[in-house]
Amino acid sequence: MQIYILRHGIAEDAAPGGSDADRALTPEGETKLRHVLQCAHAAGVRPSVIMTSPLKRAMETAELAASILNVKRDLTKTNALAPASSPQRVWSEVRAHPAEALLIAGHEPLLSRVAAFLLRCPSLRLDLKKGAMVRIDIEKVEPEPHGILKWILTPKLAQR
Repeated sequence: MQIYILRHGIAEDAAPGGSDADRALTPEGETKLRHVLQCAHAAGVRPSVIMTSPLKRAMETAELAASILNVKRDLTKTNALAPASSPQRVWSEVRAHPAEALLIAGHEPLLSRVAAFLLRCPSLRLDLKKGAMVRIDIEKVEPEPHGILKWILTPKLAQR
C-alpha cells in the first residue's frame, strides 16, 4: 500500500469570532498546492482513495488533489483526520479503507505524528510544510504498520 500524506495548503487567518474549521485556502496556498500536485501527478501518483479532515482547508486540498490526480471516487471525509485526532485512529481508518494507493489530507502536527507512527519511529520529527506531500509504503496492512519512507515533496521543490 502506498500512503500519500498531504498537508493542506496555506489558509486564510481565522476571522474575528470565526471558526477555525471554516478557514479556506488562500490563492497563494492553492497555487503552491497545485505545483506540488502537478509534480506528484507527473511522478505517477495515482491514489484510488482520498481521505480528508472535515475542516474546509483540508477539504479544499483534497478536492484539488482529486482533480489534478484524476481520482474518480468520492472523497472520504473523516474525523480521524481532524487536528485533535491520533495516529492510531488514522491508521484504523486507513485499514478500514484498503487500497493500493491512498491519500490522506489533513493538518499538523497530526500528519507528522502519523508519518512517525507508520515508520515505527516515534521520535521522528518532520518539518511538514503547508502543501507538502510524503509517500510512505506499507508492505502489509497489519495492526502495527511497518512503513518505508519513499520521498517528501515540498512546495519549494515542486516550483523548480
